[in-house]
Amino acid sequence: MIFVGVLEKVTDEFGATTGRPRRCGWLDGVVLRYAVRVNGLGSLALTKMDVLSGIKSLQLCNAYELDGQRITELPGDYEDLERVKPIYETMPAWEEDITGCRIFDELPEKAKDYILRLEELSGAQMSYIGVGPGREQTIERFPIL
Repeated sequence: MIFVGVLEKVTDEFGATTGRPRRCGWLDGVVLRYAVRVNGLGSLALTKMDVLSGIKSLQLCNAYELDGQRITELPGDYEDLERVKPIYETMPAWEEDITGCRIFDELPEKAKDYILRLEELSGAQMSYIGVGPGREQTIERFPIL
């Protein structure tokens, strides 16, 4: 039996070639912050925000526990990385359908709070926000081109 978590149910993610369900997890802010730093990123695109509508609450990994200590940076040793446990913060989700939003200010307050928290965790701004599968369903918040 395959366990399907809340994210797999709402995201409807399947492999294009295999058709197998993809494993989905909550955002790891520690890895995101590391990726932003080592790649020199100042801007990110956030996709599939629409699938989070209607979830009761959202989890964000903001730190790890390693040997009883809270750490907020990625361990340098892969053996340590294998032993970390994510520490999550819970954020309230939004009920509203956001697929019709075309500017940031049209998003529900809780969705905006989530995006602002991602920016704070990552150190990069969310320049593009996908609110649906259509090309026109992308909020261009901070154009980079």
